[in-house]
Amino acid sequence: MKYAFPLAAVVALVLIALIGVQIPGMQYFFGVVIPYLAMALFLGGFCYRIISWAKSPVPFKIPTTCGQGYSLPWIKQDKLEAPVNTSQVVARMFLEIFLFRSLWRNTKATVYDGPKLTYESSKWLWLFGILFHYSFLLVVIRHMRLFLDPVPFLVSFVEVGDSLLQIGAPTMYMTDVTLVLGLLFLFGRRLVNPHVRYISLANDYFPLFLIFGVATTGILMRFYLRSDVDINAIKQLAVGLVTLHPTITAEISALFYAHLFLVCALLAYFPFSKLMHMGGVFMSPTRNMANDTRMKRHVNPWNPTIKPHSYAGYEDEFRADMVEQGIPVEKELPPKTDE
Repeated sequence: MKYAFPLAAVVALVLIALIGVQIPGMQYFFGVVIPYLAMALFLGGFCYRIISWAKSPVPFKIPTTCGQGYSLPWIKQDKLEAPVNTSQVVARMFLEIFLFRSLWRNTKATVYDGPKLTYESSKWLWLFGILFHYSFLLVVIRHMRLFLDPVPFLVSFVEVGDSLLQIGAPTMYMTDVTLVLGLLFLFGRRLVNPHVRYISLANDYFPLFLIFGVATTGILMRFYLRSDVDINAIKQLAVGLVTLHPTITAEISALFYAHLFLVCALLAYFPFSKLMHMGGVFMSPTRNMANDTRMKRHVNPWNPTIKPHSYAGYEDEFRADMVEQGIPVEKELPPKTDE
């Protein structure tokens, strides 16, 4: 099974943290050294990947289009599917990044007896995908209360809104539930759908298990092992990490160190994985380029001085070979002169 090794790796990370913090002095290693190393890897790797992509030349205009492009005045242009200027590109990027617009149009192809091929709308992936991503974002914003003192209004507002249903005591956050549901759907889809299962690799399962481990340890600390967690000590450690004066003043639950270690593993793994689509979506030439090849000539950055080769010039160069192979030409060969 492709997911056996990633699952074992995440379990091993948890055990390393749970056992490691039992060794005297290792609390500082897991609570201070590892977070700083993970953040350095995250920031350095993230910046490196973005700069590397930004420096990569784009020899062709390759925007993805699936609508009517700019043409004659009486033909209506699809401005979001075939943008021709910056404002239209920004509008399409905004909808893509914040609403997953292309995923909303996801279709499922099915072959029935006949044979008959049908294309059906498939909105479940969009729904659980956007549920997972926005739940993760809100969880990150909520956790900012541990690093900031005083807590900003935005963080408090998000926390209050997330706990609006007041489910249970302590209050159940809605994003705790929706995050796990989104993860379960994304994992189940890789198991149930034979096409997705075939192309899924270990590095597709590992981040799912890693994030699930982060969510599970966090939920356990809040709802089941709350008495073992010193929230004041965690707050002091978090603020100390941000202000570069970290201190561990009290015994903190080993489960917290397991939770923190998984978060650090996720941060360190992030820039070198498929999770970098978070930054890569801004650098994708299929999305951030305008469909204006008929209005402006795209200069190949690899060969900026190259001269365009028109079809007429191409035919002048290869006319004899084209005629010999029976390929139609616009201009016939000159008649042969008798010597």
